[in-house]
Amino acid sequence: MTLFRFLPLAAALAAGAAAAQPADLPKLTLDQETAVRCSAAFAIVSSEQARAAPLAAGWPVLGQRGREYFVRTGARLMDETGATRPQVQALFARSATELRGNGGGLAQRLESLRRPCLSLLDLAVPQR
Repeated sequence: MTLFRFLPLAAALAAGAAAAQPADLPKLTLDQETAVRCSAAFAIVSSEQARAAPLAAGWPVLGQRGREYFVRTGARLMDETGATRPQVQALFARSATELRGNGGGLAQRLESLRRPCLSLLDLAVPQR
């Protein structure tokens, strides 16, 4: 199963974000916030890869590894913060929205995350 196949979850994430207010969301450590940001970046890039969009150039095919990182990050956040599933979904949705921005620049934001996020992916979900 490729990462883009779990992206219908992204629509649910956006709906969950509308239900959870910022005051309802747990405070995250820098490490946790980075994991959320990388998870959102992987979801966006995987979606772009599925469309063969040039935005995904320079990224390896994320597929199962990107999805696994996303799932592990969500589970870790629930364990470490006591957050509920809707709260974690809202965190992912907020991060994806921030990355997409509202005036362009997505390619530059993703490029700035490519190397550090891929390093985290290699540590968290080694290639087989």
